[in-house]
Amino acid sequence: MTVIVRDFLPADADGWVRVWRAALPFVVTTPESVIFRLASAHPDKRYRLLVAEVDGELVGTSQVGLAHDSPEPGQGFCNTYTHPDRTGLGAGALLVRTAEEHLAREGASTVYTWVLDTPSNRAFAEKRGYAPSRPAYFSRLGLTEGALPPRQELPPGVELRTAADFADDPRPLFEADAETTADEPSDTPALLDDYEDWLNHTWRAPGLDRELTSVVVVDGEVAAFSAAETDGLTRYWSGMTGTRRAYRGRGLAKLAKNDSLHRARAAGYTDAYTANDADNGPMLAVNRWFGYEICATNVRHVRKLG
Repeated sequence: MTVIVRDFLPADADGWVRVWRAALPFVVTTPESVIFRLASAHPDKRYRLLVAEVDGELVGTSQVGLAHDSPEPGQGFCNTYTHPDRTGLGAGALLVRTAEEHLAREGASTVYTWVLDTPSNRAFAEKRGYAPSRPAYFSRLGLTEGALPPRQELPPGVELRTAADFADDPRPLFEADAETTADEPSDTPALLDDYEDWLNHTWRAPGLDRELTSVVVVDGEVAAFSAAETDGLTRYWSGMTGTRRAYRGRGLAKLAKNDSLHRARAAGYTDAYTANDADNGPMLAVNRWFGYEICATNVRHVRKLG
């Protein structure tokens, strides 16, 4: 068997999703989303999608690029996944080597990667010089398997809207996203300060469901939100739930997420997923309150280049 690694082509989108759904059954992705992320990537991200083929069959994938929105330069990422039925053929190793070569050429000094917390995945990363950094959790909530918390009566001055209500001017949502993202625990903190880039890769993303994305407005100001991504079929993903600093401690994140989950269930979605850094105690507590159960652990690993 011959392993070939090459750049992703739009015709690979279905194969890419097939690998991801097998390797990461708790994520929500579609062919359209894969193509869109590549096409809308910021030039400074030096973003590439790599695929591995064995005898013409797509068996592995790798997302590669620079953390261009981080205030700390030289940080790269390489997230590589092989179909569970096609491991041991050398596809993953060749993908990682090709990705690291690309990142080194683009000036990265550090590479971060997510590794599922299983013996085989940890051994694969360790063999290639990656050391564990910080864990995160994937969680699932069955929307048809139990009752959601009842909708709450809104406090005075508080409104519930959707992202669709901001179609004419989404900047207030950008500002809320930027503030909450800056406070999210991460090895590679992001600084969202480019509104046009945010419009291109977040607001216009085909997976973003604006009708299911709930926004809490307090006295006319966006205070909290819960972003919803879907596959258009049965799977729902909480892309980001956050509260602006001035409004924290009032239960507004719960209010937004509960509204979004109720909308998702009414729209026919059956499986809700999310992911949270292990140090994000407040959001983990919110998810436990809803009934989310951890279904997998993902561990960030890091390697110095050179």
